[in-house]
Amino acid sequence: MSQFKIGESKVIESRESQDGTMIRRRRVSLDGKHRFTTYERIERPGLMIRKRSGAREAFSRDKMASAVRTSVGKYFNSDADVQGVIDRVEDEIYALGKEEIPSKTIGETILSVLSDTNEMAYVRFVSVFREFKTLDELEKSIAEQRERMAAKKRAEANKEK
Repeated sequence: MSQFKIGESKVIESRESQDGTMIRRRRVSLDGKHRFTTYERIERPGLMIRKRSGAREAFSRDKMASAVRTSVGKYFNSDADVQGVIDRVEDEIYALGKEEIPSKTIGETILSVLSDTNEMAYVRFVSVFREFKTLDELEKSIAEQRERMAAKKRAEANKEK
């Protein structure tokens, strides 16, 4: 693809995402030879992450997305499903209303979202995130997850009554 800038293109189609947080724009270069897509996303306030080592770094959606895709992406049917997980995690993190959060909070939030969306992705992520050394640790985590899911189903059944 030749080098050109967004300013050297025109928008041929715009669509808002279902949740209203992003706009997808199809563009074409001014010479009409190249088509590409851009995405506009709401820019959120700065958020700092405190690592286990005590170091601080700016929150990066891209870094989180890469980690999720690498660790559990194959357990989802499409990249849109993975994006949905990433969107939910990001929303929950920012909903905390804090300027700085521990990296552990991000991992726990990812676990929470995965527990609701994909059992196998949850098992894979929890085993790495919690650094299990034995099968017993993994089995205990799976049993706890099963109990959480059963409790959730009981609560939903009680709401319907």
